[in-house]
Amino acid sequence: MKKINFGTLMEILLVSTRLGFTSFGGPVAHLGYFHEEYVRRRKWMDEKSYADLVALCQFLPGPASSQVGIGIGVIRGGILGGIIAFLGFTLPSVIALIIFALLLQEFNAADAGWIHGLKIVAVAVVAHAILGMAGKLAPDLKRKAIVLAALAIVLLWQTAFTQVSVILIAAIAGFLLYKEHKTDSAPSFSFPVSRTFGAACLFLFFILLVLLPILRDTVSLSWIALFDSFYRSGALVFGGGHVVLPLLEREFVPAGWLTAEQFLAGYGAAQAVPGPLFTFAAYIGAVIDGWAGGLLAAFAIFLPAFLLILGALPFWDALRRNPNIQGALMGVNAAVVGILIAAFYTPIWTSTVTAAVDFVFAAILFSMLVYWKVPPWVVVVTGALGGILLSSFS
Repeated sequence: MKKINFGTLMEILLVSTRLGFTSFGGPVAHLGYFHEEYVRRRKWMDEKSYADLVALCQFLPGPASSQVGIGIGVIRGGILGGIIAFLGFTLPSVIALIIFALLLQEFNAADAGWIHGLKIVAVAVVAHAILGMAGKLAPDLKRKAIVLAALAIVLLWQTAFTQVSVILIAAIAGFLLYKEHKTDSAPSFSFPVSRTFGAACLFLFFILLVLLPILRDTVSLSWIALFDSFYRSGALVFGGGHVVLPLLEREFVPAGWLTAEQFLAGYGAAQAVPGPLFTFAAYIGAVIDGWAGGLLAAFAIFLPAFLLILGALPFWDALRRNPNIQGALMGVNAAVVGILIAAFYTPIWTSTVTAAVDFVFAAILFSMLVYWKVPPWVVVVTGALGGILLSSFS
């Protein structure tokens, strides 16, 4: 177990906080930002380890991009590093949405020009990430075929189980196609968590999932009811933030916790802030019970993600290095590329590039990021300013 020093933890905090303030565009865009910052620039992980971590988090329920960020933080700086990476990436949007709930519940920024500019930034970032990952994870025709199949299935068969089904099918296909394939071993995760601790986290995840509804029915405390609703929403949703939003609507609006108008106002605010969409829970909690409710909601909805990633990673490193599993992982990683391309098309491309000028601006931002090597935060600021200019001329 490597010793974690204060400088490493401060570095994790500074980098993750900057990402928390600049990572617009939803979970797929976040994976692009993480890839650019953690893999390309800082080289905290190699390409294959990052792809394997993304594949694992795509398979787990909960916010995949947040789980990737937590995993990278733990690998870099232990459990404390994972907590710091999570707080840096998540707190900016949690605080912003609580403020929206308390002061600006009727404010809807979804159509603001700078928001549109940030969506175009997401187009450039995700396109860059897809090109980089596709070249490394799908270099041969067999894996390109898996990418294409995953892309087609995810776009044409949109259900709650599509993503998990695609990953399982790709794992089987990869195992059958590459069971005799020899691959270079990826560097081992330096993951300072024992399997005993990981098993305890998985046990706690399932215990809370079972006991919280029972406790809710036996104890008439509103905060337990809130905790249960948010915990279940975070534990049982596949597909990321865009999927959890309608789930939260069904959980809280019909029950009278907040009105449909309040929910829609918060939905617009959630699109206007960086970071994970799961922080929309903080808005709902703040509408119901102020600052305390917002913080409780954020803790409850992200707790399953923490327990699952801490529980899975101690076993994941050994599994991914097993020769019998490597072929399956090759198929899964190719499928993840297809899933990312599908998400790039919808909702990112279809909701953003609606005119020729949008495409031109996206090409400029892409060139800044890829060819001119402009820092990502500069690209984000340029996108916001450009969005304001475009809206003023439209």
